[in-house]
Amino acid sequence: MTIRMRYFAAAADAAGTREETVELAEGTVTDLRTQLLARHSPEFGATLQICALLVNGTRAADDTPLPSGDVMVDVLPPFAGG
Repeated sequence: MTIRMRYFAAAADAAGTREETVELAEGTVTDLRTQLLARHSPEFGATLQICALLVNGTRAADDTPLPSGDVMVDVLPPFAGG
């Protein structure tokens, strides 16, 4: 499947890009995280660990299966403030 990744704030800084496309066979959010860790720097890995991932607009746990078809994943670091 083709996954369109969108990175925001510190995640974009760590990834060195705001968007990229990732090819992945069937899998879960954990499988996607593993592939992203292999593609990017250790600094990105540290940031990714604290980020929430939204799959097609819905927050997804690591064991969530990725849907077939067009997939968009937003990587959101924690936000400060109140």
